[in-house]
Amino acid sequence: MTDGTGQAANVTREFDDNALLQMLFGPHHVHLERIEQALGVSLRTRGNAVAISGERPRVEEAEAVLDTLYGRLRRGETVDAADIDTAIRMGGHVDPGPPGDLVLRTRKRHIGPRSPTQATYMRAMQDRELVFGLGPAGTGKTYLAVAQAVSMMIKGEVDRLVLSRPAVEAGERLGFLPGDLREKVDPYLRPLYDALYDMLPGDQVVKRLSSGEIEVAPLAFMRGRTLANSFVILDEAQNTTPVQMKMFLTRLGEGSRMVVTGDLSQVDLPAGARSGLRDAIETLDGMEGVGFVQFTDRDVVRHGLVTKIVRAYDAREAKP
Repeated sequence: MTDGTGQAANVTREFDDNALLQMLFGPHHVHLERIEQALGVSLRTRGNAVAISGERPRVEEAEAVLDTLYGRLRRGETVDAADIDTAIRMGGHVDPGPPGDLVLRTRKRHIGPRSPTQATYMRAMQDRELVFGLGPAGTGKTYLAVAQAVSMMIKGEVDRLVLSRPAVEAGERLGFLPGDLREKVDPYLRPLYDALYDMLPGDQVVKRLSSGEIEVAPLAFMRGRTLANSFVILDEAQNTTPVQMKMFLTRLGEGSRMVVTGDLSQVDLPAGARSGLRDAIETLDGMEGVGFVQFTDRDVVRHGLVTKIVRAYDAREAKP
């Protein structure tokens, strides 16, 4: 194999801890196989060494990925398929771990960036009062926003979390759904609850919901309020109207942060209706204090098949 200039690269990387190598290689060398398939290189082991061969840029990348994963193991961390994919996505340049200020600490886990765009997004949420996270499903837009909110609440930097989505799928039929108001709207807010329970013990989620420290509510409940000392998230914002989006953005109060997430390829509004997310992007572009972070299918961090599905749909929609 060559790098396009007729040059093949062969590198041997040695590691000093044989016990860690078993975890680095994975059962039946499954981790090495994953790296081979992703980067198009050949990895062969002998003792405490790994021989890497292939096109020079890919060989260098594979070496960096192996060093990154080995560094995780030396720090007492684990290595699994998701960690391998993250190291590959980051080009191997994540050792000795992301900067401390990019690790979000919640009660149940510590969360760091798993793609360069996620790192940009996390930095933007720290530095800007209003951030728009844009792009396809599975890129971590909502999850990281909730993680940032929970982390800031735990540290006392905000008093409240307000998480909202438009219940556009229900439309005017909301009143015909069975149950009380909470039972009617909860299905549309479930992804936000799921993220909360992934970061906080269940009893804390229930307690904070009861006390009002955490509020999960449909967008309509935001009207007429000013949210001070809060971290406010609007999810699925592509399904707002321009009037709704303006209403939401003007809820921002003193000492608060706001994150708006959405995917303009997944608009569920009636045909011909203009998305409030698109309108806001065009209106606020270039405004000081506002950050825009665009994710792509390369940032999808869910199951590998999700990336392929996103690309397949994008390719079909791109056809004339």
